Amino acid sequence: MLTNAMFWRAIDNLAAAHHISCSRLAQISGMDITALNKCKRISPDGKQHWMSVGSLAKIMNATNTSWRDFADYFPPERRAHGR
Repeated sequence: MLTNAMFWRAIDNLAAAHHISCSRLAQISGMDITALNKCKRISPDGKQHWMSVGSLAKIMNATNTSWRDFADYFPPERRAHGR
């Protein structure tokens, strides 16, 4: 099962692979520079923030990353395509 934390980890890994911060990743994706901050991943009431598909698409377009390539940033046991 994929979790919220795994998606955020994949985004962190994608930014690191491009040698940029999450703030810079958000900026080049056309989002507010704070959109990917760790403090915004869980609300003050403890509710997890799931990123929208639209936001993921912006990030992947900005980094020229396909869905298949994005999957490589998940933990190995979660990579469905067997690479």
